[in-house]
Amino acid sequence: MKTSLRLISAAVLFSCSLLAQADIKLGDKLPVSPAVKVGKLPNGLTYYIQKNARPEKRLELRLVVKAGSILEDEDQRGLAHFTEHMAFNGSTNFKKNELISYLQSIGVRFGADLNAYTSFDETVYMLPIPTDKKENVETGFQVLEDWAHGVAFKDDAIESERGVVLEEERQGKGAMDRINKVLYPKLLNGSRYANRLPIGKAEVLRNFKPDAIRRFYRDWYRPDLMAVIAVGDIEPAEAEKLIQAHFGRLKNPAKPRARQYAKVPTYSKPEGVVITDPEAGGNAVMIRYPIFAKAEGQTYGDYRAKLIEGLYTGMLNQRIAELTQQANPPFLFGGAAMDQVVSGYHAFNTRAVLGKDGALPAITALLQEEQRARQFGFSAEELERGKKRILRGIERQYLEREKSESGAFVSEYTRNFLTQETMSGIEHEYNITNELVPKIALEEVNAAYRKAVPAQKNKLVVYTGASKAQAALPTPAELLATAAAAEKQTLAAHEEKQLASQLMDAAPQGGSIVSESVNAKLGTTELVLGNGVKVVLKPSDFKNDQVQLGGARFGGQSLYGVADVQNARYASSIVGQMGIKNLSPLDLSKVLAGKTARVSLNIGELSEFVSGGSGSADIETMLQLVYLGMTQPRRDEALFQAFIGRQKEIAANSQAVPEVSFMNAFVKTMFNDNPLAPGLPKPEDFDKVQLDRVLEIYRERFSSARGFTFNLVGSFDVEKVKPLLASYLGTLPAGEIVSEFKDRGVRPVRGVVKREVLKGKEQKSLVMLTFAGDAEYSAEAQLRLQALMEVLNIKVNEVLREQKGLIYSGGFHGALLKQPYGAYSISLNLPCGPENVDKVVAAALEEIRKVQENGPEAADLAKVKEGWSKGDLRAMRENGHWLSHLQAVQQDGRDPEAILTRVARGNAVTAQDVQATAKRYLDLENYVQMVLKPEPKTGE
Repeated sequence: MKTSLRLISAAVLFSCSLLAQADIKLGDKLPVSPAVKVGKLPNGLTYYIQKNARPEKRLELRLVVKAGSILEDEDQRGLAHFTEHMAFNGSTNFKKNELISYLQSIGVRFGADLNAYTSFDETVYMLPIPTDKKENVETGFQVLEDWAHGVAFKDDAIESERGVVLEEERQGKGAMDRINKVLYPKLLNGSRYANRLPIGKAEVLRNFKPDAIRRFYRDWYRPDLMAVIAVGDIEPAEAEKLIQAHFGRLKNPAKPRARQYAKVPTYSKPEGVVITDPEAGGNAVMIRYPIFAKAEGQTYGDYRAKLIEGLYTGMLNQRIAELTQQANPPFLFGGAAMDQVVSGYHAFNTRAVLGKDGALPAITALLQEEQRARQFGFSAEELERGKKRILRGIERQYLEREKSESGAFVSEYTRNFLTQETMSGIEHEYNITNELVPKIALEEVNAAYRKAVPAQKNKLVVYTGASKAQAALPTPAELLATAAAAEKQTLAAHEEKQLASQLMDAAPQGGSIVSESVNAKLGTTELVLGNGVKVVLKPSDFKNDQVQLGGARFGGQSLYGVADVQNARYASSIVGQMGIKNLSPLDLSKVLAGKTARVSLNIGELSEFVSGGSGSADIETMLQLVYLGMTQPRRDEALFQAFIGRQKEIAANSQAVPEVSFMNAFVKTMFNDNPLAPGLPKPEDFDKVQLDRVLEIYRERFSSARGFTFNLVGSFDVEKVKPLLASYLGTLPAGEIVSEFKDRGVRPVRGVVKREVLKGKEQKSLVMLTFAGDAEYSAEAQLRLQALMEVLNIKVNEVLREQKGLIYSGGFHGALLKQPYGAYSISLNLPCGPENVDKVVAAALEEIRKVQENGPEAADLAKVKEGWSKGDLRAMRENGHWLSHLQAVQQDGRDPEAILTRVARGNAVTAQDVQATAKRYLDLENYVQMVLKPEPKTGE
């Protein structure tokens, strides 16, 4: 702790000393945060070390390698990514599968914690290590060393992993994959990047010789291209010693291959591109401006330019969003951004998801809005709102500086190593942002925008979508002609709507608190307000500027019959899209500029929910949003029509997606085609939605707060929030209202039911096994079911993936439900090849039978419990975890103090408990087996 305080004090003094100078010199380089120690070993390996206390007793380790798919030779297409897989399949100190098993035994979860990724230019290995035992830390660095130069690449392990990687490649196939394979060469303008997608080529993955992957590892996994990052609960001197011991002896090749970065040429002429696919789930346009080389900024001037970029991009996005707020908008969603194309290259892009009118109106609207901003500039009011948002955002980061998670730091240092992104530290960035932003003038923002988004340049105009879209498909020539015409039209300046400066002129009067009780064990205070509304308060120090709100009451959609299914299902979504008082959602975002407060009101299947969040300074604003959302919903015919049109188009487009057809078939099969069963939306559903009835249902469920219990968790003072709660929640109307849900009788089918769905062009399948039935709910039974799921998922990974090579991913998910009746639901989802469906089903059922007959292996159950223990240690310091628990207390009748005994109760789960749970719920005489298979080829 003393070291941490010294570092923080040093950082603050360091930042202040720089700002004490008369002016920031824009040409000066930004400093490196004194909180991080950066070093380089004699062999060229770079390292970053920082002591950090969040989360407790945990160290985040990374091995970052500047080697990705761009470096592959022609016979190595996909082997950068394959190398990443092999790092988990045997090394100098860990035999195949030993590494994952060991890490699970100390509470590190495969996938959720332990993971890696491969991109064009890098491969990054992620390893979180518990620090409660010193040997864990030592082993963590040993794992990184093995990855760096000790991967075994045994022939049998390579052959075994081929199936897994090919299944990952197969799983990624579909409409988007087919579209991207045509699109990427255009976006990357013929660069080598377009032919080096990380997943590689199936032909190479099936047939490469083992020496090809060993050659890739030998050429590119070398210390001068590596960084080790260690952030967390460790003394920097200790971490540095371990890095030197484990990585100091690594050597570079005698004749290293040159590490070069591919270039991306700019467009030499405008080009229109049309790419269609019969299974595309949506239609879109993209306008890409000329690509340009741009290194990460290093100076104060670069930092200031980035702030200006954020300002004009945010203002343009606000204007684009306004275009969707009409009854027949030119597109469904849209946005603009300065994107990093690949390392070292950027381009400004504008995108839109299309509605029924298709591509040409969308392109016209987007480019007209961009031209309007070029011609007339942005307004002073828009700029002021943008500045407020930036300043509040950096303030929140600054307030959380002592509570920042180690993962955020390792991500920053990873980017520094790969792209030279600066790492000045939040203390310094907060100070310079507050110094620079107020002085940014409107004229220079407008000038920077015009330079970044030039008119009449060599743009790429792209349409992607379904082969049979509702609107006529454009031609490439039409795309270009429409774009050129849009930039030449005569336009009027953007009009700034005058809005109130605050949500409410005065707080409601007359609220009161009639009782107060304290639970010292939980650190909670329960208030009963004068209108009967209950509020449970849980102040915490987990974050310095985070408050979370949740409220619930039984009722929901269950109170409405078949005739109102769609009105009830979409009521809260529609009202939420129309705003409050006299403010549309976009108006509301302008009024709230510079504040961090959000609220949503939802009518769920069995309950009404209120959820929200804010910074500590904006709690009153959040409560105002609750009050207005319940008492003053807004009616807007145009926004209603926009919502209906948008949802109909999304639903219509989704019908072409094979997985959507599969899920629709599953719901029909699982629930005997019950019209009240929740399913995926269809276009015709929205023809049944009526605005007046939607508002009526919304008011029926939210015009009274009777029966609501709210939970407030986070960084607040109880005494200070009590008057606010009395004023805004205590004055809500609380008239008579039904506050119980209705069991509408939706039940799963009984017996063994098997069904195949033939949909899709690609040779890939999805197996779904679902077990469901009646059960008595209890927290202990839920815990035992969770143990069963995790034990079985260990076996899915070990057997179906690693031993048999049948799948890449998949697993069990299960829960016990208390409402509307006691029930259990367990699903197993396993994507695989059509030729392997029977093998996958047989292997999965065999693992179920083993647990039923023999119980779980002791080592597997121990891994699950250790994972729980480490997970609970983190969760108990998270506001969201406490909010979920408090809501479960009210909704499920859970023991309020059960959260304090979660580890002890988890440790009490026995192998016999898990075995009995498997027998009870995984009834092999009562399940639904759904299989998605590709359509027969024409002529079959």
